[in-house]
Amino acid sequence: MFDFLIVGAGLFGAVFAHEAVKKGKSCLVIDKRAHIGGNIYTEPMEGINVHKYGAHIFHTSDESVWTYINQFAEFNHYINSPIAVYGDELYNLPFNMNTFSKMWGIRTPAEAQKIISEQIKGLSIKEPRNLEEQALKLVGRDVYEKLVKEYTEKQWGRPCNELPAFIINRLPLRFRYDNNYFNDRYQGIPIGGYTQIIEKLLDGTKIQLNTDYFEFIKKHPAIAKQTLYTGAIDEFFNYRFGALEYRSVRFETEVLECENYQGNAVVNFTSKKVPYTRIIEHKHFEFGEQAKTVISREFSTEWEARTSEPYYPVNNEKNTALYQQYQQLSSATENVFFGGRLGLYKYLDMDKVIVLALKQARALL
Repeated sequence: MFDFLIVGAGLFGAVFAHEAVKKGKSCLVIDKRAHIGGNIYTEPMEGINVHKYGAHIFHTSDESVWTYINQFAEFNHYINSPIAVYGDELYNLPFNMNTFSKMWGIRTPAEAQKIISEQIKGLSIKEPRNLEEQALKLVGRDVYEKLVKEYTEKQWGRPCNELPAFIINRLPLRFRYDNNYFNDRYQGIPIGGYTQIIEKLLDGTKIQLNTDYFEFIKKHPAIAKQTLYTGAIDEFFNYRFGALEYRSVRFETEVLECENYQGNAVVNFTSKKVPYTRIIEHKHFEFGEQAKTVISREFSTEWEARTSEPYYPVNNEKNTALYQQYQQLSSATENVFFGGRLGLYKYLDMDKVIVLALKQARALL
């Protein structure tokens, strides 16, 4: 019998397993996929580390987390500076003076603030009730219509006035010329990809891939004293209260016979006329100079229970209330603990995943 059965070989499960092994605990990690790493898995193609499940840029202001992750890989100095394409127009993200200068032909912060203030003035939005009102209040109608509305609705599959306001709060707004998407002190990409980090974290742990938890536990009900489950919490309880909603993502990846396709790692396509949300050119994460390049077109789709992969929780009021029911149920479930983006039904940056996994480890070890 193992001390811990860890369901999911992603970052949360791997960090917990690493801490458990350090304490002399035995762990079995299972994953339904054919590889470790969860959504941060990277695989080599044409000498390029491809982010198989979308762009992952590590960033944090927590020095202890930065020190922790740097035990397992050397990080480069990559700065996330995405570009947005609307029709034949190209804009820098996040919203900053480069964005405003291109959109309105201006140069100074005062000019930008004046335009946005004038656009906000007639809206009568005191307390934003949804993402649309929040975006309009932040950046005015021009930026909202070209760079927010269609992209967000394409990404989430819902009108902006039905999405919670907090979603857009993650996007910085600056009145200076600064294309760095994040405000964090530490930022970068592991040289050689993320998979090596998970491999090192899982060193000393027994790993079993291509394994469905529910089938596995029927055959091995007494495999471990305790279980850490990082899959979808509603699926664990067989959708007792109904299915939570998620967005799923589909990728079309191809090798191109050119050295440099778009000149940037991440390019968002904000118009609904373009079916995908963005194109990722993976070599630029590590400043690659290979003869070929690899790109991935990213399509956001509606998730369906048991038939597609859940990626992003849809944290609106209905789903939050439903999750709270599952959370109460999980609290009453003996020797099973939940973690990760799906187990906690929360969008988590990688640094927050590490913080929560270490907190869980301290509580159980």
